[in-house]
Amino acid sequence: MTLHFEPLSLDRQDEYTQLLAQCGQKASDYSFVNLWGWAEEYGLQWAFWNDLAVLRQTRPEVLYWAPVGDWSRVDWKVFQTMIPESQCFIRVPEQLKDIWVEQLFGVAVRECRDHWDYLYSVRELVELKGKRFHKKKNLLNQFLKQVEYEFIPLDEETIEGALALQTEWFLWRHRESDMTLQAENRAIVKVMHDWRKLSGLFGAGLAVGGRMIAYTIAERLDRETVVIHFEKGCPNYKGVYQAMNQLFLAISCPEYDLVNREQDLGDPGLRKSKESYNPVDHLQKFEICLG
Repeated sequence: MTLHFEPLSLDRQDEYTQLLAQCGQKASDYSFVNLWGWAEEYGLQWAFWNDLAVLRQTRPEVLYWAPVGDWSRVDWKVFQTMIPESQCFIRVPEQLKDIWVEQLFGVAVRECRDHWDYLYSVRELVELKGKRFHKKKNLLNQFLKQVEYEFIPLDEETIEGALALQTEWFLWRHRESDMTLQAENRAIVKVMHDWRKLSGLFGAGLAVGGRMIAYTIAERLDRETVVIHFEKGCPNYKGVYQAMNQLFLAISCPEYDLVNREQDLGDPGLRKSKESYNPVDHLQKFEICLG
């Protein structure tokens, strides 16, 4: 038996999301919104087999991602026979790594710290109590005192304001000639354009004088976790990122315990920024070769 891969499609979004709900660990990489936004950049494809969605990228090279579904019910020895010999999987959550190491032979494991998800307490990031959050609280208070802002939930109409800000933000940063920024911009614009077609997507923006100066785009991962996919702010407003983060979690996410702010991809500045918000945990991921 072989796997039949095809490009991701919106008409199988619900089927995929139901399989993701059965995963023992839900990494940010595997949310449908994330897959959809980056599908063209990575040439993402999927194949559905025995209540699993098997994912792979085809650009810049063929690499498999972790299968999505109820990992505890899969005959992994059969699955291994359907995969090209010595195939490597990336972005594999720790729980699936442990299952494969226990049940399969010839498993080579490499830790991928650059892809670990950062997990934070929603309550801590709303309250910003104590010395650990002193700088964040100061920046937030400066913004709240100095800026007359409007908090705007994102929908099919208001997403246009966020798209305008994203265009401006990219032009501010584009002079850096960073290919990663260009790819991210394409992913963000794709998600914004398909806003009404994507399930579970929500977000908010901050506006001054009718013009959006910050936005955040999020998705429900499970009952207790929300994932922040994209967040941008106008650099002319000091504390705008701290305000966007705190207000969004306080107003739009009170029912969640954890917020997943994705990975740092090994970028030193991004890692420092993510650590400065004091994560309560990381969702570890690995590269695994089945040989």
